[in-house]
Amino acid sequence: MAVGHEPSSSGSAHRIQVMVVGLGMVGIAFIEKMLTLDTAGKYFIRTCGEEPVVAYNRVGLTEYFQHRNIEDLYLNDVSWYAEQNPEHFAFHIGEQVLKIDTKEKVVHTSRENNYKYDILVLATGSVAGLPPYMTAERAKTTKGVFVYRSIADLEAIIKYGERPEVTQASVIGGGLLGLEAAKAVYDMQIPSVSIMIRQDYPLNRQLDSSAGELVLKKIGKMGVEVKTRCEPSSIITHSNEEGQEVFEGFDIKGEKVKSDMVIFAIGIAPRDDLARTSGIEVEIKGGIKVGDDLQTSAKGVYAIGECASWRGNFYGLIAPGVEMADILAFNLTQTEGTAAHVPRSMNPPDLSTRLKLMGVDVASFGDYFADIRSTQPQKPKVNPVEEGEVAISQIKPSKQRELFAHGPIQCLTYHDPFSATYKKYIFTEDGQHLLGGMMIGDVGDFTKLVAITKKKKNLDVPPSDFILGSKKSGQEDDGNDLDDDTVICSCHNVTKGAIGNCIKNDITDLAIIKSKTKAGSGCGGCVPLVTNVFKAEMKKSGHKISVALCPHFKMSRQDLFQIIKIKKLRDFHTINETVGTPGTVGCEICKPAVASILSSLYNEHVMKVEHHHNQDTNDRFLANVQRNGTFSVVPRIPGGEISPDKLVAIGKIASEYGLYTKITGGQRIDLFGASKPDLPDIWAKLHAAGLESGHAYGKSLRTVKSCVGTTWCRFGVGDSVGLAIDLENRYRGVRSPHKFKGGVSGCVRECAEAQSKDFGLIATDKGWNIFVGGNGGMKPRHAQLFAQDVPPSKVVRIIDRYLMYYIRTADRLVRTAPWLESLEGGIEKLRKVILEDELGICADLDAEMDSLIGTYEDEWKKAIEDPNTRKRFRQFVNTDERKPAIDIIEERGQKRAADWPKDFPSQKFEKEHLITPEDEWKWIDLANVEDLEINDSNTTSVAVKYGNDTQLAIFHVPKKGIYATQQMCPHKRAFVLDHGIVGDDKNGNLYVSCPLHKRNFKLDDGNCLNDNSLKILTFKARINENFIQIKLPPFEDLDEIIGSSKWMVKKATAEAFGRNSATSIEIVSPSGEINNNQDNTKSNGINNGNGEANCNSSGCGSHALEW
Repeated sequence: MAVGHEPSSSGSAHRIQVMVVGLGMVGIAFIEKMLTLDTAGKYFIRTCGEEPVVAYNRVGLTEYFQHRNIEDLYLNDVSWYAEQNPEHFAFHIGEQVLKIDTKEKVVHTSRENNYKYDILVLATGSVAGLPPYMTAERAKTTKGVFVYRSIADLEAIIKYGERPEVTQASVIGGGLLGLEAAKAVYDMQIPSVSIMIRQDYPLNRQLDSSAGELVLKKIGKMGVEVKTRCEPSSIITHSNEEGQEVFEGFDIKGEKVKSDMVIFAIGIAPRDDLARTSGIEVEIKGGIKVGDDLQTSAKGVYAIGECASWRGNFYGLIAPGVEMADILAFNLTQTEGTAAHVPRSMNPPDLSTRLKLMGVDVASFGDYFADIRSTQPQKPKVNPVEEGEVAISQIKPSKQRELFAHGPIQCLTYHDPFSATYKKYIFTEDGQHLLGGMMIGDVGDFTKLVAITKKKKNLDVPPSDFILGSKKSGQEDDGNDLDDDTVICSCHNVTKGAIGNCIKNDITDLAIIKSKTKAGSGCGGCVPLVTNVFKAEMKKSGHKISVALCPHFKMSRQDLFQIIKIKKLRDFHTINETVGTPGTVGCEICKPAVASILSSLYNEHVMKVEHHHNQDTNDRFLANVQRNGTFSVVPRIPGGEISPDKLVAIGKIASEYGLYTKITGGQRIDLFGASKPDLPDIWAKLHAAGLESGHAYGKSLRTVKSCVGTTWCRFGVGDSVGLAIDLENRYRGVRSPHKFKGGVSGCVRECAEAQSKDFGLIATDKGWNIFVGGNGGMKPRHAQLFAQDVPPSKVVRIIDRYLMYYIRTADRLVRTAPWLESLEGGIEKLRKVILEDELGICADLDAEMDSLIGTYEDEWKKAIEDPNTRKRFRQFVNTDERKPAIDIIEERGQKRAADWPKDFPSQKFEKEHLITPEDEWKWIDLANVEDLEINDSNTTSVAVKYGNDTQLAIFHVPKKGIYATQQMCPHKRAFVLDHGIVGDDKNGNLYVSCPLHKRNFKLDDGNCLNDNSLKILTFKARINENFIQIKLPPFEDLDEIIGSSKWMVKKATAEAFGRNSATSIEIVSPSGEINNNQDNTKSNGINNGNGEANCNSSGCGSHALEW
């Protein structure tokens, strides 16, 4: 990660110097607005961020526990910073502003830099609020005590929470921030998680008691205890051997309550200490005092976001902060000159919120407590640290929004405890205006309701329509009834018209529109509406919305499926020539998609020559490729039931081959670290023990999870184990658009988590309840009840039809949950198709599933029995020698691959780095023609070893020729390019797509088509009689530049390049070049690859962050 870049002094000195203190969501929003609006180039903007990373999305902090990749949270890619004109913008991360001299207009930083400014913008954000018995210093030094505010906080929580002795975690605070924190530790699989709140129910600042009770019950069903009216008076600690305090519980009314770790999430406090110590006026209750123009008491100094207090209030939402950033950037750039605008002033912000908390969709908008306020006197103001969140009721009566003075009101309420849905909308007494409301469960109308409330226009429909709805089930909201000035993304104040304007300017790529407007980059709640508005505006403007699978196939995956089926096409080459783009190679999108369709229709072995090289990363070698180029081995354990003998066999095989073993969430055993040449022998031994392929590598059935049911459980109603085994054995090997999972629970206690699976069954006294369309992962979705009390004899056929209909109609890589969400008519339509045979296709669906099941064969059994197939598992076709790709370390008694660094330096390999000139290279025999399995229909590839240490990849492309490249992908230094899919783009460029992260390298010159910071070496290749020859320099040259031992990831590599990127950073120069401060190898321009580098090392108004 770059520390920053510096401007050229000559180019920026004459410009107005704007210093932005803080590089958070609001700070970067201001900077982006300034860079966009400053068309005259008057300003030079400099920013310092205290954290060692660029601006990231704090709204997505909880997601970090899922992917643990900070880059996924970046608001702008790192390359965006380097692309900015250094004469207009400079950024510094890991550098804190310590002091402001408002007289001399200079700031002093932690790196002993002094930066002059003409305009200073404080966007310092907030800090976590703490109870009276806990100081910030004590929270930092007490082990087991945490706050929930930054990436550093999350990393500390993860590290501590993964200790085996941590079995109980407590969260103090039941507001938005508290539930976010609770969800985070819940996802860490800590056995016991509890939430302590002072009130009667959570989210009391957004919800009334009825809605709050619904959330309370929902959380309870997750196994998380919510202790209401619970207020600890202190924490209890003990001292460890080093004399450090270690948290061990709470004192609650004199009673000790044990806990292993605590997260304080009671709110936030404005970070105003810098302003306070610099003589800038701050409010008594916290926050830097600003006027309507956002200027502080110091001339030329402004404050925006959570640190700013406007009219005595500060705000913990992103939207008010972005609004402040918009206003200030507008006033600085648009209020002077011939077309000057009147300066904008701050107005009472919109405090509407929409989030998914603890798996529950929650939203509130407008004056959502208007009914309470109309019947109760105004509450006295409270200390925000104690109360926890900014409440509308805290705004002084004389400064409340006009909508508060609306006279008599009427409430319309819908409460469905069975589906956990609650809606309360507040109207004026005559029903002509919507004032506000709150929603639990179904929050799909949130954006539209916010817009209606803000406009204060007379309603066009009766109030009952807002509850009962006028659109049909499954019909998507395309925003056609919204005006162009309606804000559809409140986080970044993006209007419906802004989306339409992009399309009018011929920007017809949704991803580019999102990047330009920032729509959907805040909380993410608006993404469905933004997407639907995009589609509607595209249609309105006469643009055709492409459903093309890829550049080679102009039809959708569903249409392609039907064409292949009707025409009885059986291989990719014929399909591409018949209905694709004749004469092309295909790509990494269409090849696996077609391969999946062929498997779903004909179920032929995926390693047949005509199919093999069209398979994606894992299907290619019937195993999941891991980050070091080795593979995992996962035998099937139907329903999680396994005999002791098979357990022993797995253990012996793992020991023999030094494999890392782990129990998976699908109730089976995963063996990691198998080298490709060992795979056939490992599977031969597994087969001898009675184990077969678990298809963990395919877009197919993974597992059917079960509880013990009536087999052992005293509560069991149905034989969940038996049914799970039957279903898993029935659907094993069935290929589909994406992976799918099942679950079977023997009673309503639901121990198998069937309601989070693509299909799930729960036993009842009358049969089985069938649930469909659920999944876990990054976007969990609760399955929907599809059929009740189904007799055992009918269960299988219903699931058969459901799965086959999904296979027929879903898009590529779409799981059943989003497929069902997008299915016109929703689950009601699905019931009519599957249960009532509305389309008259059930007999066809039955027959198609029977055909798939009847043609099942254990893919590994056939692979190990065929000598020609076994040959494909060689690492090199020209030698039996093996080369490791990564260091192996021992941890917790098992061997595993050394950690990848967080960021590898970008690498471009050039022929100029080689000592021997290209005209002196020689043709070298490196493989036999038969090794490459050359044919006229499909691409093929192999790897070869050259010299002592060099690995090369050879590719054959029908009618195009032979190509050769280095074997290592420089993105993650993985020696896997021969496993990649060969494709061509719309310009005819042939490329190989790295199987790990899909970096596409051209086969002719090595340039990367989707990452211009990477490049590989390519070589001329040809067939000479029975040999494949490559024109190469002496092997010593290549060993020095791309040798395996030179680039193999070692333990030291991760430490040098920053396994935790906060501790190791790169310096980016004004030109955007990266200086890693590493020695060059023989001055050849290649960074030292062994990791032994000399790398330099070097954050709204209440106390609860209302994201």
